[in-house]
Amino acid sequence: MPVPRIGPEEARAKVKAGSALLVCAYGEAEKFAQNHLEDALSRQDFEARLPQIAKDTEIIFYCA
Repeated sequence: MPVPRIGPEEARAKVKAGSALLVCAYGEAEKFAQNHLEDALSRQDFEARLPQIAKDTEIIFYCA
């Protein structure tokens, strides 16, 4: 099953509304710093918070 793609406007609206988490797909801290978007989590932060994230939370991964 293909993963649906959404545009930046839709992603931003979902994150601002609190209905989704935005996660940088890069694992390296340097890449995250270079490609950081407002309100985005690093992959390390996301993985650390994963046990506390509700199962029905939409996760939006991005990479440059």
